[in-house]
Amino acid sequence: MDRPPLPPFTLETALRKVQAAEDAWNTRDPERVSLAYSEDSVWRNRDTFVRGRAEIVELLTRKWRRELDYALRKSLWAFTDDRIAVRFQYECRDAGGTWYRSYGNENWEFDAHGLMTRREASINDVVIAESQRRIFGPRPESERDSTIPLR
Repeated sequence: MDRPPLPPFTLETALRKVQAAEDAWNTRDPERVSLAYSEDSVWRNRDTFVRGRAEIVELLTRKWRRELDYALRKSLWAFTDDRIAVRFQYECRDAGGTWYRSYGNENWEFDAHGLMTRREASINDVVIAESQRRIFGPRPESERDSTIPLR
């Protein structure tokens, strides 16, 4: 099954791949998100290592049970023929009402079918006041070309 855009990536197709990932993650649907990854995809997510779609679904299910009102922005950092690097920020709250902004970097590697075979994510969390939030749900069409601020 192909998952366009396919490698080798151009600037245009890398940007589309990043936006497609952002859109999928903002659904908070682990099954849907997992379809972008190969059956044997390997991940490092913070200090957790997973392999394959079933483990990806389990990790994301746990994540979105904990990280309430999750909303994400991704930004292309660099790309080659079959690899993409992104930086991202997301905001969420815990069950106690504390808000967080998480800052991270991801390295992605793709097979010829456009499925991600490897994902390595480094993420740091910062407590924020609810009044400091700036990410509210999926990115509106009018903001598709804007970059995310450093802070």
